[in-house]
Amino acid sequence: MFATNQYSFRKAALDDLALLTAWQSNPHVRAWWDTDEPYNEANLADPRVARWIVSIAERPFAFMQDYTVHGWKEHHFASLPKGSRGIDQYIGDPEMVGVGHGSAFIGMRMQTLFDNGAPVIATDPHPENERAIAVYKKLGFEPLGPTRETRWGLILPMAARLRLNRCNDSSDW
Repeated sequence: MFATNQYSFRKAALDDLALLTAWQSNPHVRAWWDTDEPYNEANLADPRVARWIVSIAERPFAFMQDYTVHGWKEHHFASLPKGSRGIDQYIGDPEMVGVGHGSAFIGMRMQTLFDNGAPVIATDPHPENERAIAVYKKLGFEPLGPTRETRWGLILPMAARLRLNRCNDSSDW
């Protein structure tokens, strides 16, 4: 397992659009990420969403975003408490898939979101994305109900709540 302090997050910028487009063209990303709508300047400027380039040892390898679940009318997570955040991510570099980075950097970002006051973190993987669902369960996510169709596609709604009785060691995520 990787120590979570090895990861750095920097805001995605216009200079990253080519990198994001390249990552989204990889088959392992295309299988689960909507590549029909590439990011643009307006997406990066949307105040509802924080978009991040994730690096290890100064090597960018993943994309992650977190967003206010109350930023869209009739969002499928709108019933969650005020301050809740949604997350989405992918590992863009194929060499970094399947070796433990996903659970490590997602856990690190989750801790930051909880530390900043988020009472709940939600995510919505495709119900057939078994790898993502296993990572989310490892990190404390539980299904919020059955799969359902949304304007963003078929999802399994999942949420993690701050566990007040856990120790402060982030490796427990």
